Amino acid sequence: MKKGFLQIKNNEAVERAGIPDLTFDDFRQEAMGIVKNHGKVVHYFAFHENNTVKLMAVLRTDQLYAVRSDQLFVAMCNAPEAYPSMTTECEPFHMFEREIAEQYGIRPEGHPWLKMVRYHPNLTGRPDIFGNDYTKDIPGNYDYYSVAGEEIHEVAVGPVHAGVIEPGHFRFNCIGERVLNLEIQLGYQHRGVENLLQTADAKRLPILAENIAGDTTIGHSLCMAEAMEALSGIQTDRGARIIRTIALELERLANHTGDLGALSGDVAFLPPANYCGRMRGDFLNLSLLICGNRFGKGLVRPGGVCFSITEDVLKTLIQRLAELKTQMTHVIDLLLIVTPSVRSRFEECGKVSRPDAEKLGLVGPAARASGLPYDVRRVFPTEHYGKLKIPENAKSTGDVYARAKVR
Repeated sequence: MKKGFLQIKNNEAVERAGIPDLTFDDFRQEAMGIVKNHGKVVHYFAFHENNTVKLMAVLRTDQLYAVRSDQLFVAMCNAPEAYPSMTTECEPFHMFEREIAEQYGIRPEGHPWLKMVRYHPNLTGRPDIFGNDYTKDIPGNYDYYSVAGEEIHEVAVGPVHAGVIEPGHFRFNCIGERVLNLEIQLGYQHRGVENLLQTADAKRLPILAENIAGDTTIGHSLCMAEAMEALSGIQTDRGARIIRTIALELERLANHTGDLGALSGDVAFLPPANYCGRMRGDFLNLSLLICGNRFGKGLVRPGGVCFSITEDVLKTLIQRLAELKTQMTHVIDLLLIVTPSVRSRFEECGKVSRPDAEKLGLVGPAARASGLPYDVRRVFPTEHYGKLKIPENAKSTGDVYARAKVR
């Protein structure tokens, strides 16, 4: 561990005064030293403190190289008006630096892709570094990447879509049917949730957290609850931790099932798409069985949970999960094994190599599909995950087929 960054544990509360406040040069040097020694970027953000803008970074060790993989490092510094971009040396800083530039008007000099993230005026009143006129619509005022050539054509999609996804403008550069580049511009429904969480009454925070995104009700409400519990020194009981873990796994099951259906629909293979849509609803109904809400709203609160699982509910959960496992196995075989036309579209498509995945700091299914065994449930276990044996589930090909198999 390099001197300068404070080493902490996940879900550990620390005194604000205990977080190292470095000069920017030392902050940058120490951060680069950690990431070049196989560290990874968890978060990098700016915030106001005593009329000063601060930069804070949270880094972690990489389980592939560290003796211990559950270590976090944190430090901060005063933000200069401009600074040498850290993205040039470590790509995972890329989006964080763009967001800081948009929110606080601080320019990362030399950033290779310096564009706004959500398209809104900065929070400081400084001149906008992008030169935007925020009275104009995004598609007409955004510098999309373009490819030159006589046979190149562009396809613009959105922000209004015929499906269920929220607004986003997609700009494709194509040659024939081959997509050379895709750039996505979001921010059409940016609600300012972070600022709302900072200014709302504390009693409203759990409700706000669970309504950030409908498909991540448990995930977001659990993060909020664990943060408030750590800050107040509250220890939850074993039963509450088990119920929270069950709820989070049901949410994961519903989302993975829905995504497998979406993948099937993307290649016009409708039977699994329809089956997965129905079974996603079946998984959501298991959350309904526990707390009376299909998305798990009202279940997780700081200090524990608001509902228990009775013996009758437990028996029903076990029975329905067994039935759904059989049904899912059949659908997955149909989607990924016995249908050559699907495999031909998934295999060798959208490949991300293991070195690229590691360089970009990928996590979750995308990382595991490219051969990185990172799973936050194993590396930073919370609730009851420390008592469970989470399988590694890493693939190697890094294509759409591998990502589908991980799910």
